[in-house]
Amino acid sequence: MNTQTDTILYTGKTHVTGGRDGSARSTDGRLDVKLSSPGGPGIGTNPEQMLAAGWSACFIGAMTKAAASMKVRLPAETAVDAEVDLGVDDGAYFLRARLAVSLPGIAREVAEAIAAAAHQTCPYSKALRGNIEVTVTVV
Repeated sequence: MNTQTDTILYTGKTHVTGGRDGSARSTDGRLDVKLSSPGGPGIGTNPEQMLAAGWSACFIGAMTKAAASMKVRLPAETAVDAEVDLGVDDGAYFLRARLAVSLPGIAREVAEAIAAAAHQTCPYSKALRGNIEVTVTVV
């Protein structure tokens, strides 16, 4: 895989302290969140929720591009519900994810083609492919 690029479109920069029970802040100040361990007493978010949200947003962008190449316009109600599991198996932690894609008003075959194309081009999907179990379903 080629990690050299000619054009970097954006670099997200954050500073995190305290790990899962700390805080995360972007260098531009647009992101400023408290972190809490899943199921713990804190009121903050966690890395699994942030991955689910970021991946979903990016996936919708990838679907928009895929749909445009198919001469289809995505409905305003387009949505992705993401679930990211944090698990442990024999002492080793792992992630597993499911994306439920909603494209109301688009024929199932077309919606599935759009989702499949997006899963091939979305940078999050590419980064996770082969590393974690991922299921993409059109609902």
